[in-house]
Amino acid sequence: MRISLLVIALALVVPGVAGAQTYPEPKDPGPVAAPPNGPHRTYTVCRSRCDFKSIQKAVDKARAGDTIRVKNGTYREAVKINGTGKRYLKLVGNPKHPEKVLLRAKGKMQNAIFVNDADKVSIDGFMARDYVANGFFLTNLNGYVLDHLIARHTGVYGLYAFNTIGGVMKNSEAYYVNDGAFYIGQTPPQDKPIQSLVTNVDGWGSPIGFSGTNMRYVTITKSRFYNNAIGIVPDSEDGEKFPPPEKNVIIDNDIFWNNFNYHTGHPPFTVRKTGNAALAPVGTGILLFGGKGNRVENNRVYGNFLAGVGMVQGFLAQRTPEAQTLADNVVQGNQFGLGGTDINGFDYVYDGNGTNNCWSMDGVTSTFPADRSTYAGCGGANAFSKSVQDQMLTWTGEGALAAWKKHDHPPKPGFTPLEVSP
Repeated sequence: MRISLLVIALALVVPGVAGAQTYPEPKDPGPVAAPPNGPHRTYTVCRSRCDFKSIQKAVDKARAGDTIRVKNGTYREAVKINGTGKRYLKLVGNPKHPEKVLLRAKGKMQNAIFVNDADKVSIDGFMARDYVANGFFLTNLNGYVLDHLIARHTGVYGLYAFNTIGGVMKNSEAYYVNDGAFYIGQTPPQDKPIQSLVTNVDGWGSPIGFSGTNMRYVTITKSRFYNNAIGIVPDSEDGEKFPPPEKNVIIDNDIFWNNFNYHTGHPPFTVRKTGNAALAPVGTGILLFGGKGNRVENNRVYGNFLAGVGMVQGFLAQRTPEAQTLADNVVQGNQFGLGGTDINGFDYVYDGNGTNNCWSMDGVTSTFPADRSTYAGCGGANAFSKSVQDQMLTWTGEGALAAWKKHDHPPKPGFTPLEVSP
């Protein structure tokens, strides 16, 4: 299938966002490490009358399975938890008020808390601000829990799991992040998949609410993604391992008002000019950007000025044709337009690319193309349209605004629409 020369050229010169960071040597996470033998100790961290004044010094002292309790305060440090000797470590701040245990970057600190090769670490009750790379970053491990966390104004991602197996992100919030508020990606393929769970999180005020390059076996549920340029985008790239995204479930979420044109005005973060965030079609709720066997079900999708749910092949994967795969995805049972009071530009956008991509039309009031010729029910053949694809490809980045169906949103207590930062 042909793609416009402009988009191909753009795809080739734009690097993967995650690739811009510094990573430890990649490794196979392997089976989960055995729990350590006790007895286990608990250490405290605070400015006075605690075991340590520094979180990092407590981590350095702790052994596998120990607990570190951090009292309220501001900590100007970048914490590293590295190696199997720190597996099953518990880092506990203030779960009821995570903003009271603040990790705030000093100078060019990269990550608030970075975990590498340490299975089953749990981090509960912290806020991270102003880090150059990420708030909470985990890699090369099997199993983790991120709970009651807040990431604000971080340079790439807020909560970030890369090359990991399993894990939980829950009860957390990320915003004013200059790429993806939440991210799970480069998930190793598994014969007996271990599921990852994302539940009760809020991703907002960023180019992407949830980004997932080559992610697998992830369920995103009971969460809210709003006031981003795009709400959720599992995407396929060959600049990272294991494309395409596969067997993910996006179910029972609220995905609304993703019309934040961060390219204009003065957003509260450095404007992202490369990678997926720069290409994200502003005004989109959910986009499957390549992938197979993914399910989008029972979500409430409304007030997105371009599209509620869309699919497009993974055209950024130019070196690995199979990474462009778009097959066996299912979109069904979703509610669109908030009962007609807050419609999407189009409920569905799809050029017919790929095979056996299933679209339920229940409750759908608008599609692109309008004649629904590219869509098929489950088990039906998709019908590719080059002219539809050409139009869709003009909607990258700010180009999407040309197709917006803009309107006022009905009031939603506790939420304010964000389109352009003053």
